[in-house]
Amino acid sequence: MFDRDEVESYLGLDYFCVAHEGIGGVLKTRVDDFRVKEQARTPAIDPKGRFTAIRVTLRNWETNRFIGRLASACKISRNRVFSSGLKDKRAVTTQVLVVDASSSIVERVEIPDSEIEILGRTHQKVGMGDHDGNRFTITVRGCVSPDGEPLDSKEAMSRVLSIRSEMENLHGMDAFPNWIGPQRFGSTRPVTAEVGRCLVNSDFEGAVSTYIGMQGDGHREDVESFRALWRETKEPSKCLEIIPKHLGFERTMLERLVDHRDDYIGAFKSLPQSLQILMIHSLQSLAFNHALRSRLSNSMQIIRPSVGDIVAPISENGRTDVGKSALVSEWNLDRCTKNAERGRVAVTGILPGSSVILAEGEAGRHETEGMKSAGLNGIEWMVPEIPRLSTNGTRRSLAVPFSDFSVEEAPPVPDEDLSERWDQGPRDGDRWHPDGACLRLRFVLPPGSYATVLMREFMRSPLDHY
Repeated sequence: MFDRDEVESYLGLDYFCVAHEGIGGVLKTRVDDFRVKEQARTPAIDPKGRFTAIRVTLRNWETNRFIGRLASACKISRNRVFSSGLKDKRAVTTQVLVVDASSSIVERVEIPDSEIEILGRTHQKVGMGDHDGNRFTITVRGCVSPDGEPLDSKEAMSRVLSIRSEMENLHGMDAFPNWIGPQRFGSTRPVTAEVGRCLVNSDFEGAVSTYIGMQGDGHREDVESFRALWRETKEPSKCLEIIPKHLGFERTMLERLVDHRDDYIGAFKSLPQSLQILMIHSLQSLAFNHALRSRLSNSMQIIRPSVGDIVAPISENGRTDVGKSALVSEWNLDRCTKNAERGRVAVTGILPGSSVILAEGEAGRHETEGMKSAGLNGIEWMVPEIPRLSTNGTRRSLAVPFSDFSVEEAPPVPDEDLSERWDQGPRDGDRWHPDGACLRLRFVLPPGSYATVLMREFMRSPLDHY
């Protein structure tokens, strides 16, 4: 089991781009405190289209689980429901999905805590990152100083604006380090990267055992008892007798092992394909975060390139076209710098794979250090048992811009509307207080970036506060 500091260090998330105390506080004490509205063009509507385009508003649904529920209701494979992004669970989220089923079937679906709007028939599917961005409205509650002293709203807002100003001075624009956020890994049980590590070593028994049995934060006794039983016995039938109801993916794996003892490849493949590939992406993300941390801690810019960096053009909707990447050299440095300052190109970092090109010079040294720090030297990134999990690698922007930013005092809500965590009060090591200010922040981010990472720059709270 990781303690809080160990989790942050393991994920490469123990550094900030500017020095500041932050505002502390905690997110998601109410589902309504975290709202995400996907900004996306509606797929071209055609009455003769094969697919059904829908807009869904979900309350406290993780996207993968909702897609599974929707597919089951439509009596189709979950692989026939397409989305352009995975949203936070404890949130109110709105996004476009495309379903490979007739409108007459989809319109009869009723799923609790969801609203489904039929947009029409279409010939177009959507893929990951196909939307233009996400508009966030996020409330942080219980703002405090590092010593636990509650902050009033005036002081808390002043600190937020100060951090924003310092980041703008550092980067020359409203931007922040493009860390890959804790929800990619699991903030209190960073399991996905360790499963990925097993996969690239063709250790499927280890992958399944890690996913089922890795210890978490211990705050749910029933969950920890279940995971401990697996670690102690490796008996699928016994574990199924006590598995908590909400652990659906673990249940599916165990049921596969009951029917096909020791078929760990089959058990892993029982997970949704999007979750399978997430394990590999999480392992790549460790290297990216550690390399970014190395770069920032050595005062190297992430907006303006240096010789040896690899830059990529930025499209109008904020996506980085890594397929058109270019190496920065002495002769093109000035031009690349001007384009970076104008938001036309982005300095990129490595998401490692079998054939991705590393940066050179100082930037390359930080990428090499990131790989070493994440324990990924010598990995070939091939999974012959499931070839679609093999990866060539790619690159990712080191910084992400944000826009339409505002901060205001959030109105109080009755305590009975808040979470059990709020009712129980701060635990040892927490950084929030029920008497602290509540702020509401609004901003827009491009696809593939994490709102919690921007909130982390303002809050400076432990990772399990997001």
